Amino acid sequence: MRFNVLALLVASCLYVAMAQVSYEDCCLKYDKKLNGRTQRMAVHYRVQQADGGCNIPAVIFTMKKGRLICSDPKEPWVLRLMRAIDKRTARNGKTKHGRHVPKRG
Repeated sequence: MRFNVLALLVASCLYVAMAQVSYEDCCLKYDKKLNGRTQRMAVHYRVQQADGGCNIPAVIFTMKKGRLICSDPKEPWVLRLMRAIDKRTARNGKTKHGRHVPKRG
């Protein structure tokens, strides 16, 4: 009997610990619109799908100092900022979302 209770307790703790990890990288709500100066500080973005532990679709912008901003992918300013980051990173010899690609030549 004690073994069953102990096994149930351990399993419960593991379940809770794993559930907390899945929410760690998710946006759970959107931030408000960023002003132009703040938008220029965005250096990278990634797209979050609404699946698993992430409840909403989002675009997560990474700012120069590492701060993360969650935004609604349906907003026009979000799409413009994504295109601007893609253009900036393409000019600097990086691919979409800021991953480095060796230059050919």
